[in-house]
Amino acid sequence: MPGRTQNLKAEISALLAHKDPAALKAKLAPWLPADLAPILAELPVEELAVLFRGCSKELAAAVFAYVEHDAKHKLLKTLTQAQAGALLNELPPDDRTAFLNELPLDLAMQLLCLLTPEERKVAQDLLAYAEHSVGRMMTLDYVAVRPEWTVRESLDYIRTHGYDRETLNMVYVTDEAGHLLDDIRVRRFLLSDPETRVSALMDGNYATLAPTDDREKALHVFRQYDRVALPVTSPDNKLIGIVTADDMLDVASEEATEDIQKLGGTEALDEPYTTIALHRMVQKRASWLVVLFLGEMLTATAMAYFEDEIAKAVVLALFVPLVISSGGNAGSQAATLVIRALALGEFKLRDWWRVMRRELAAGTLLGLILGVIGFFRIVIWAQFSHVYGAHYLLVAWTVGLSLIGVVLWGSLMGSMLPLVLKRLGFDPATSSAPFVATLVDVTGLIIYFTVAFLILRGTLL
Repeated sequence: MPGRTQNLKAEISALLAHKDPAALKAKLAPWLPADLAPILAELPVEELAVLFRGCSKELAAAVFAYVEHDAKHKLLKTLTQAQAGALLNELPPDDRTAFLNELPLDLAMQLLCLLTPEERKVAQDLLAYAEHSVGRMMTLDYVAVRPEWTVRESLDYIRTHGYDRETLNMVYVTDEAGHLLDDIRVRRFLLSDPETRVSALMDGNYATLAPTDDREKALHVFRQYDRVALPVTSPDNKLIGIVTADDMLDVASEEATEDIQKLGGTEALDEPYTTIALHRMVQKRASWLVVLFLGEMLTATAMAYFEDEIAKAVVLALFVPLVISSGGNAGSQAATLVIRALALGEFKLRDWWRVMRRELAAGTLLGLILGVIGFFRIVIWAQFSHVYGAHYLLVAWTVGLSLIGVVLWGSLMGSMLPLVLKRLGFDPATSSAPFVATLVDVTGLIIYFTVAFLILRGTLL
């Protein structure tokens, strides 16, 4: 398939270079626009411009959806106003809204003027909703039938009006005032007797979204009900649009990318890594690095506080990186697991005690595993070296018990901090793994040296 794709691209490029519209039309004829779109989107902007001037509006709109944002802007500049207007009018409302939203306001206003009055009103209505709301993603291209119609009448209506609709998998039933009564899978129409009334197919079992809903809520509803499309209704239950699964796939990808970037200790880039301006990427990464750096300065302060203990027992300093990094790693693990579980809706905030109990058990067991390894490492090493001194057994107990305490504390902090942030209305991903690790570094030092003082008092301290 990749080889066939490359061959097709090369053939189309050659036909465009030779300006042979008849041969180009014959080459494209066997292909569906949806199949051609991702292939043609990789052509240079200049070749795309030539192609768009001669191909159908349906193909141009399908290809335009796959073109990179910057290339879309350049492409529109190469077209005449009439050609650009025809292309923008042909785009699905949700795709057009997403494109206009990414443009500077003055440029977006210029492009809005190229739309027909009807399409301009649709675009303005959608752009009026909040940026990450369902209203920005919905499309008005759906099929709605009446409950008193027969299956035959409904199918005739779908054949007449369904060609340019976003999806025909779901058919919506509305009354004369436009209130949503039900949504029915199209297969039920196909498998029912033609004289059956639509009302007989209705079961009243449907889910809806509000145009003001956040896209994360929409994603949760799609997962919960396993739908290919969901209706969007006004407060009085009038059907105003639909959101389709392909849009939700984009949302899921964007949300996962944003969470992963935050977990890595940076602000969400909101743009592809390869295209974001260098100064903006540095700006988004620097803010968290500065916060984490200032946090790590507290570690130096804690070390200075225990300066006397370190001076008396230099051997303690050898295990500082080992102990605090183990706590930070445990905290990072817990934070990552809890943040992802929250995102997938595996538990609610009210289940915090269940999460804490699990982390108490998990943190204790993980701490025991690392503590036992650390204990025996020191004991075994002391048989072949005198680096740990005569009180190596006490040092081994200090490190082993400290690891249990630090890993347990790291697990608890890593699991609870996302829940606290969620409760306060912040994004749980903000408690990124590096942030949790930095906090645990400071508290880990306090635990370590407190355990050391209790065990080594009267010997090394």
